[in-house]
Amino acid sequence: MKNILECVTLAASYDGSNVISGLSFSLNEGDYLCILGENGSGKSTLVKCLLGIKSPDSGKIILGDGLKTSDIGYLPQHTSLTAGFPATVAEVVISGCLNRRGLRPFYSSKEKEVARNAMERLGVSCLADRSCRELSGGQQQRMFLARAMCAARKLLLLDEPVTGLDPTAAEEMYRLIDNLNKKDGMTVIMVTHDVVRSLECANKILCLCSNDHSFFGTPEEYANSHISSRFIGD
Repeated sequence: MKNILECVTLAASYDGSNVISGLSFSLNEGDYLCILGENGSGKSTLVKCLLGIKSPDSGKIILGDGLKTSDIGYLPQHTSLTAGFPATVAEVVISGCLNRRGLRPFYSSKEKEVARNAMERLGVSCLADRSCRELSGGQQQRMFLARAMCAARKLLLLDEPVTGLDPTAAEEMYRLIDNLNKKDGMTVIMVTHDVVRSLECANKILCLCSNDHSFFGTPEEYANSHISSRFIGD
């Protein structure tokens, strides 16, 4: 199994304060990693480092198997649409192919096919010509996940993807993500506060703690660790 990402003794700060120190973990292709942790433990800072938006203070992030940061499909925590945003669902989804398109003025037939496949996979093909402002919260999240799929070559990075969704829409989003991992072989990194769901769907858990005693291992190892008692049952 190929190694796709490795963090080696990573350290990073936020507003002058160290929030990540000596963090090391690695992922293989097809892994499903859930990142847990209290507010202020460094989850957002780690996401920025993984995306190449922020440089670590020390340590390094190694991308394997030809992966580049521009190949990571990213679903932000809060993706809001302004009242005047005019795009259709299809236009939003295919915008995930911008890095593939490069300097070309138009999308290629292959990129259009990638977008069509992503919309079909996420069940939003029937909404392709609709204004994205007309969608429900769950439909919008599926649209943005389809856009992230267009950008993703091998890795999806999802920052609290069910925030603001009702229980039915959240369950559907979890099911879609699980299918992308299990059936499509997509490597998934998901930041979440849902510990119970993490133990059910992930094969690896990273729990960031502000006291530098972070945990990385399997769900079973996490459930049996002393760290889990701080989060399970919250």
